[in-house]
Amino acid sequence: MKNFHTVIVGGGPGGLACATLLARQGKEVLVLERNSVIGPKVCAGGIPAVLLDLDFPEELWEKSFTSQNIRSNWQHTVIQSASPIIRTVNRGRLGRWMAERAAAAGVSIATSALVLEISKDRVRTREGEEFGFSFLVGADGSSSLVRRQLGIPTAEMGIGINYQVPGNFPEMQWHLNNDIFGNGYAWIFPHQDTASIGVYAKRGSIRLSLLLNNLHQWAARRDLELKSRQPQAALINSDFRGWRFNNYFLIGDAAGLASGLTGEGIYSAIVSGEEAARTILDPGYESQKMAQIIKKHQLHARVLELASGTKLTDKLILEGLVFCLRTGLVPFSALEMGIDQPL
Repeated sequence: MKNFHTVIVGGGPGGLACATLLARQGKEVLVLERNSVIGPKVCAGGIPAVLLDLDFPEELWEKSFTSQNIRSNWQHTVIQSASPIIRTVNRGRLGRWMAERAAAAGVSIATSALVLEISKDRVRTREGEEFGFSFLVGADGSSSLVRRQLGIPTAEMGIGINYQVPGNFPEMQWHLNNDIFGNGYAWIFPHQDTASIGVYAKRGSIRLSLLLNNLHQWAARRDLELKSRQPQAALINSDFRGWRFNNYFLIGDAAGLASGLTGEGIYSAIVSGEEAARTILDPGYESQKMAQIIKKHQLHARVLELASGTKLTDKLILEGLVFCLRTGLVPFSALEMGIDQPL
């Protein structure tokens, strides 16, 4: 059995960000990724502006948007900015680049390495390999084994359904229509030669079959044919109950840090991964970034709770939110899981 300073279960953006920072400080780090390839995931690929100051190369970005089109049952508004509000990224390309950066820093990465068992100071994979650790980081998504090992339940989940449709799409769009999407929304997020078109809603707020059928009908009214295409779907964990547990850490979706309101989770995954690394390096470190992310996460959860009552209440809450965005009472950044705006 080989021992590592830190074993990270999951090779997504959060796990790789955590691993890179630790390795750059001379720590021996192992990333165990269950899939055969690093990177691909069901994801709309929207990156909020607050993430744009990280050291990502320009060629990673697919498209940039200085405006956001938001439509609801009763309103339409366009949020404008002098600088990009959101950029889109291909998750496969992002993952490959982050894996290459981690490997260059000295991180050991094992793919097709499904962790089956976790004990106090070691993990065992499906292949029977065992690895010891001083610190364990759960970056293994919404169905996190590390989270289950800690005995932390998961009740608050969202579901995202995504289609990647060929074509040139000029606008990034958000559609909040509670008549067909419940307390969720549909989106059109353009990429280079395709667009991510999909829908997100809180699990249990609307039947999955009805949500999918409504998405198909909504798209057809916009001359977008989805029904014959193959959808991808994923559960999104927004049930945050802590991230630091002695020498165990949960980050990203494993911690439930994705927004229950929007489903966005790349930013919080990367930042929580880096902040977990800093805390591992310095146990006395007090993370202001995590405090701000958690505060905004709680705000999103409260808005979602208010919008999960009767259909009329839901509609009024969503219309009120769009009105506040349209009039500037609430900045668009308040919808992002970032830390650029104090709340």
